[in-house]
Amino acid sequence: MGVVKVLELVGESQKSFEDAVHQAVNRAGEVVDGITGVEIINMTADVSGNQIEEYKANVKVAYMAGDDRLRGDV
Repeated sequence: MGVVKVLELVGESQKSFEDAVHQAVNRAGEVVDGITGVEIINMTADVSGNQIEEYKANVKVAYMAGDDRLRGDV
């Protein structure tokens, strides 16, 4: 068993909450290897004229720790 690290991010999408989560996970995948899970902490949206303009998902992305896992800044 290893050590798991966690990144906290906010994904944004004009399509849906689900897409906002996908955006956050995809972004995390650009800078770390070994993603093992995602926890959705909160969901919010920007509204204008009674219409949702942008969906936002606060998430925690878990990944296996290791010196070679981190490739850059989130």
